[in-house]
Amino acid sequence: MEPVKYRVTWRTFALPIIGLAAFFIYLYIFQVDIQEVIVRAREINSYFYLMAAIASLLDTLFFTLAWRSLLGYLSVRISRFKSFMFVYVGIFVDTLIPAESISGEITKIYLVNREQNGAAGKATASVVAQRLIGMGINITILVIGAVLLLIENLLYGIILWLILFLVASICVFFVLILFLCFKEKLTYRIVDGIIGFAERISRGHWKLTKLREEVVEIHRTFHTAIKEYIHGPKTLLVASISSIISWTLSLLVFYLTFMAMGYPQISWSAILVISAIFVGVKSIPIGVPFEVGLPEITLTTLLYFFGVPWNISATATILMRLLTLWLRFFIGFGAQQWIGIKAIVTSPKAENPPTR
Repeated sequence: MEPVKYRVTWRTFALPIIGLAAFFIYLYIFQVDIQEVIVRAREINSYFYLMAAIASLLDTLFFTLAWRSLLGYLSVRISRFKSFMFVYVGIFVDTLIPAESISGEITKIYLVNREQNGAAGKATASVVAQRLIGMGINITILVIGAVLLLIENLLYGIILWLILFLVASICVFFVLILFLCFKEKLTYRIVDGIIGFAERISRGHWKLTKLREEVVEIHRTFHTAIKEYIHGPKTLLVASISSIISWTLSLLVFYLTFMAMGYPQISWSAILVISAIFVGVKSIPIGVPFEVGLPEITLTTLLYFFGVPWNISATATILMRLLTLWLRFFIGFGAQQWIGIKAIVTSPKAENPPTR
């Protein structure tokens, strides 16, 4: 397989600039006092904000450890550093092609398969298992947050209906994915039907015989790997614990950001519900580059619904997105460049340069 050559061009940074501009247009449309937001951002406690940044990085680290444990159980051996780089490249691609980590997961599967040829089916099983674990945690946090809000007499109106809608939606997709994981013949018919449809609309111009063979092999390996997890409760437990730690750290990013702003009034019940709703809403594939627009509007609006003043909500949104979006994006860009350079250096052509 030819190594992918990555080049830094102006287009690499065009979308981040567009995304940043779009967010400030959003602030203007919703009549946020940008001057006050800038002043508040300048006056943050750097110690708490640095702790929030570290928590954001550790969040990704434990997410990676959860994925790596699932891979390791299937005898796919990837070093901690490489798996960490693969996750960040996935985040980078996911940011450019927003489809709630679907594009990022495909990227991770590709990178694992390039590292160990023939491991695509096992890599797919690992990302699907991790997604199911994440969905389970998301539902649990929504329910716990809703109970705490109910105790505090704060569960009413749009928040109640939004929680119910998200819990129901996530449960439906959880059951659907789980059902497809164990219905091998059904999923094969679906995949085969998609390939057959592509062949028909191309009117014979696309010969997908080789692709069909590869998909059949990946499909078989995927279902075998998924069934292996049933016999690995310890691995699932380790992955779940790592994922819970990752989620806890993401909640800590919320809390530490407000502490950095000198606004400790926000409750943990609000943080639980807002973070879980934010993840749920952000999972809607709207096709907007950099996930700018809906996530920021959702986060700022939810904070406002929970009694946080409008300008503080906007400032907190900007500060949190700097850590959970832009910081990860640029680290992911660096990881992408490193993997690209590594592939070029270690390629057969690099080891055996052509002679004249």
